[in-house]
Amino acid sequence: MSQYELDARRILCPMPVIRTQNRVVELQPGDTLIVTCTDPGALNDIPAWCRINGHTVIKTERRDDDVIITLEVGAA
Repeated sequence: MSQYELDARRILCPMPVIRTQNRVVELQPGDTLIVTCTDPGALNDIPAWCRINGHTVIKTERRDDDVIITLEVGAA
């Protein structure tokens, strides 16, 4: 399994979720994606998208103005 990063800073809803979705389709089940956003709504939106689409949120955190969401890609 591999780890990837996505910089979704300085963009607003719904773009962090859309960029996450676009990146996840390029990955394999079991891969980890770390998404860094500045839109505080992503803290709710990306985990909700993960639940609907079968991905697992490993960790969410805030660092200064950044929201960092680590997710594991589920089966397609």
